Amino acid sequence: MNVRYGALVLAALAGVSPPALAQGFKPTRTVDLVVHTGPGGGSDVLARAIAVMAEKEKLLPVRMQVVNKPGGLGAVAAAYLAEKRGDPNTIGLFTGVWLQTPLVSAEARITLLDLTPIARLVLEPAVIAVKADAPYKTFADFIDAANKNPGQLKQSGGSNTSRDNVVRQLLQKSTGARWAFISFPGGGERIAALLGGHVDIMVIEPEEAGEHIRAGNMRVLAQISEHRLPAFPNVPTLKEAGFDVPVVPQVRGVVAPPGIPKENVEFWEDFSRRLTRTPSWRKYIADNQFEDGYQNAAELAKFYVEFTDRMRAILKDAGVKTVR
Repeated sequence: MNVRYGALVLAALAGVSPPALAQGFKPTRTVDLVVHTGPGGGSDVLARAIAVMAEKEKLLPVRMQVVNKPGGLGAVAAAYLAEKRGDPNTIGLFTGVWLQTPLVSAEARITLLDLTPIARLVLEPAVIAVKADAPYKTFADFIDAANKNPGQLKQSGGSNTSRDNVVRQLLQKSTGARWAFISFPGGGERIAALLGGHVDIMVIEPEEAGEHIRAGNMRVLAQISEHRLPAFPNVPTLKEAGFDVPVVPQVRGVVAPPGIPKENVEFWEDFSRRLTRTPSWRKYIADNQFEDGYQNAAELAKFYVEFTDRMRAILKDAGVKTVR
């Protein structure tokens, strides 16, 4: 085990205490919830939902506001949290890209290992979608078109290390087809590019795509999951559709600045636990096709190791050079 990972696990284990001790701290001013995406991105959507649920379920004595810090494949948000060392009123929502980016970027200075683990919230499947009037009825149709027009079709997505692009690279390696990847800073822009006809396809989380699918603006061609989601019983998984590539995981959770006191860790861990037990949360994850993936701080620290090892293998399989 990497020494830094091991130290993180031990530190998180040492901070585990009964939830009752979380009463030693309560925020006294507005809580900043930092995300690495712009408005409309997956983390932004989830963060705003959490802020609403926290107020509705009376989980906090103060308001929670979302702070968007896009850029640098998550590095800007991570650096911002690092600068908030010791601040008990700031937390962040991380995704797998916060772990993936350092694997491919030697310049990454601040990673999740430099921050304080709080809780894992959900595991998130994804779907492959096209505009409703696109000529592709199945994902095989799209692959056929890409093979006939190498490099001409386009996919909108996030960063180069995002699940969007990793899935694309795995599929290109598996099928021999080639299509372009257009990176956008926010989920709203990625969706607008698809609906405006500027790109042909996108990998998107059901949470982001939900309203457009329900409105009939998007059509789902395949699911990036081990099993069919309840909302799409008639849509095959990639494997069922004949594309046997690894299911790229996505994870979302809570992290805090470094150097916060033990009682702050306990409070935010307890907040996360209580959030995931509310009726509002249960309805939210069901409506958005999330998988309940709650883990406490110590479990999350161990998960960092497992997730990083798995993503390193997937990235290498996709032909992506790793530096760590």
